[in-house]
Amino acid sequence: MAAELQSFIHLLFVGVVALFPVVNPIGTAFVVMPYFAHLDEAGKKQAVRKITLYAFCVCTVTLIAGEWILKLFGLSIPVVQLAGGIMICKMGWDFLSSDKDASADSSGDVAAARPRGIDDQLFYPLTFPLTTGAGTISVLLTLSAHGADASLRQTLFNMGAILLAIVLMCVLVYVFFLNTQRIERYLGSQGERIFNRLIAFFIFCVGLQIAVTGAKALFA
Repeated sequence: MAAELQSFIHLLFVGVVALFPVVNPIGTAFVVMPYFAHLDEAGKKQAVRKITLYAFCVCTVTLIAGEWILKLFGLSIPVVQLAGGIMICKMGWDFLSSDKDASADSSGDVAAARPRGIDDQLFYPLTFPLTTGAGTISVLLTLSAHGADASLRQTLFNMGAILLAIVLMCVLVYVFFLNTQRIERYLGSQGERIFNRLIAFFIFCVGLQIAVTGAKALFA
């Protein structure tokens, strides 16, 4: 039981750290802010609730169907761990080394899409790919493979940990999307940049750990 609890806590932490930079609730909140400019408070809450629900559904389906997706393509778990770990490392490195302001670059696309009805945009592009895109799906597949175990009980514990990490990410998405203007006022652009760099370093380390685990399994 102690080993299962330790694995649960470990995967919960890894899941939160791995999902945070790809979901990026703070940065994405600034990107989607113009979409809510013409909504009242009630309309904004309803829109954010739908985005959060859509994001949870996308992540949960990916997590549950991940094993079957691997079987469909004939991939082994260690290979996915190695490839996914390398990808996460690259993602963390890109976050660390990039000076590009993603929110500024996306402002033109957001402004261009604004004339469409907000209801038509809640899933695409606000949920997919802005909130939960290809990076999020890839990370969840990697985490699903990383959490697989010979014991069904342990696998269920591991999947529960990753599912809880998804729930926490959805809560963060809901909170940040609703309070974007307040965040912008208190955090500032410099504070946001520092926070993202720290998260990028942790994601690089997590990706390296997952890649090493996969390599050990392949060459054991």
